[in-house]
Amino acid sequence: MSTNRADPTATDATSTPAGKPAGTPVPTSDEEWRTRLSPDRFHVLREKGTEPAWSGALLDVHDTGLFRCAGCGTALFRTDDKFDSQSGWPSFTRAVADGVITEHQDRSFGMRRTEITCATCGGHLGHVFPDGPRPTGMRYCINSLSLEFDPD
Repeated sequence: MSTNRADPTATDATSTPAGKPAGTPVPTSDEEWRTRLSPDRFHVLREKGTEPAWSGALLDVHDTGLFRCAGCGTALFRTDDKFDSQSGWPSFTRAVADGVITEHQDRSFGMRRTEITCATCGGHLGHVFPDGPRPTGMRYCINSLSLEFDPD
């Protein structure tokens, strides 16, 4: 992963990247998450759900900017690393920085995959596969409901 990018977590003193007040704690209970997230976002981020292919609002976003976690506002991906994988979900070749996502083995539905979650809040983002384009060869396949887009 590239490490010579602008600091994706930089914010001003009054708000987080997703517009939440600075110092807003990450919820710790399902009840707190349900008050913060829509039912669809709660299902994807907290219950490891998946939105239907080709239905995501961010699938065709190509403007320059950052894709942030819809749960906590952490910067996760840049438009520069987005590509059309023909999978039906927004796909990226890499995360914006080391340490912003966490990988977990996922053996649900009789498959063996690598799930990725937000390292800050633990929200389910999607899965990563070793079939992406250069330069990384990786395809981070992400639910639009897991993300918010922050244009430059």
